[in-house]
Amino acid sequence: MENKKLSPKQHEELLSILKARFERNMDRHNGFEWAKVQAKLESNKDKLWSLNAMESTEGEPDVVDYDNKTGEYIFYDCSAESPKGRRSICYDHEALESRKEHKPADSAAQMAADMGIEILTEQQYRALQELGDFDTKTSSWIKTPSEIRKLGGALFCDRRYNQVFVYHNGAESYYAARGFRGLLRV
Repeated sequence: MENKKLSPKQHEELLSILKARFERNMDRHNGFEWAKVQAKLESNKDKLWSLNAMESTEGEPDVVDYDNKTGEYIFYDCSAESPKGRRSICYDHEALESRKEHKPADSAAQMAADMGIEILTEQQYRALQELGDFDTKTSSWIKTPSEIRKLGGALFCDRRYNQVFVYHNGAESYYAARGFRGLLRV
């Protein structure tokens, strides 16, 4: 992510979008103040590039938590469905390379790394679902335990019938309605 910086115009536009979303969704971060979040963003401008990548792939990042130990605000992708700009991808690079034909354009793990974000774990995905109904028509890859990945599998989640479900699939599979959700610590 060297030298990945936003122009002053992009910087201002992104802060405006994030502030509006923050103010519209106070139930996601009750008791937090935008001025403190913005100050943290202004002092970590490299993180703005990652937030912009989340925004440009339609993840709609928003503050969902604060880590008292590290002093970091935690942003999750809060789009109603799995981000459109991150769908039709397999789980990781190894899975991508294993496909002999009809390879997807990318993998969730590589996209997350390129964006400077982390893929949500099952616990984080379930915490997101406490804030609203997400992925009612799509699904999202989640961080898969190495024991499962070593055997060729990967995990994904969605919300159906007012419940969060965890499923498995071959890591090389990809579907038009499956992407991934990420998080960023600032």
